[in-house]
Amino acid sequence: MTEFGFIEQIRRLFAPIPDQGFEGIGDDCAVLPLAGGEALVFTADLLTEGVHFLRHATSARELGGKSLAVNLSDVASMGARPVATLLSIALPRDAAQSWALEFIEGYRTLSERYSTPLVGGDTTRSEAGITINVTAIGRAPLTHLKRRRDARPGDVIFAAGELGASGAGLRDLLAGRLDTPLAALHRNPVPQVDEGVWFGSRPEVHAMMDLSDGLASDLRHILDLSHVGAEIDLEQIPVAAGSDLQTALCGGEDYKLLLTADTASAERLTAEFRTRFGTPLYPIGRITSEAGLTWLRNGRPEPHDWQGFSHY
Repeated sequence: MTEFGFIEQIRRLFAPIPDQGFEGIGDDCAVLPLAGGEALVFTADLLTEGVHFLRHATSARELGGKSLAVNLSDVASMGARPVATLLSIALPRDAAQSWALEFIEGYRTLSERYSTPLVGGDTTRSEAGITINVTAIGRAPLTHLKRRRDARPGDVIFAAGELGASGAGLRDLLAGRLDTPLAALHRNPVPQVDEGVWFGSRPEVHAMMDLSDGLASDLRHILDLSHVGAEIDLEQIPVAAGSDLQTALCGGEDYKLLLTADTASAERLTAEFRTRFGTPLYPIGRITSEAGLTWLRNGRPEPHDWQGFSHY
């Protein structure tokens, strides 16, 4: 069973149970509308030793920050600002003392940066490696929330940063090159929290998510839920220095925002983003009414079976 086949089974099994007002499975966060036009969003993410990180290649402090960062990125991708987190962690004996304290220091540093308190969680013993689960809660006006299902034919597709640096950094780590700049970047992702809130306030932005598994996989979630297709201009992909095109499309863990926006407002959005954040917003393609993902080079289709990270 694939990851998304399993998720679909879960969706079907729970469909008869009343949703209690929640918008559930499908986006980076579940949504709970509140009185007064506000909403809370909720997300949870797991990091497992040997799958998501190598303890010998990642310091406890770095892992504490990364565990939080990947969840804040999910909140930002909805156009919301994070307001609190919960942390659950299973630790083996050799990580239950100084390692655990350093982990919490890293988690606290990023929490302080984004004014996001840790308000609860759980700890337990592990007999086989470290497992970390973070639940992040965000808040935003309901009208500011961005969902994967809202892309429209004609929209411009944007990436809010360069791609492939984290994938190239992972390649360095696996080769034993632990002290390269790209390896450090892979271990220390920066969630686009302020950018996500800003995009949430922009009505011309329609669909949005963060890039965790690689554009080649993540974009398909927007296409499937919006019942649209896309054309991606390969020469427009913002490949990070030290990476390559395939890694930029398939490597994952860049945690940059991927969004679609009305074509009539695209130039203004790009210019105002650069003014606000000092970095480019990269147009990489367009949404089409015909289903499917088409890779273009100089306007001509190229057949590629590119896929991002698979959890199973």
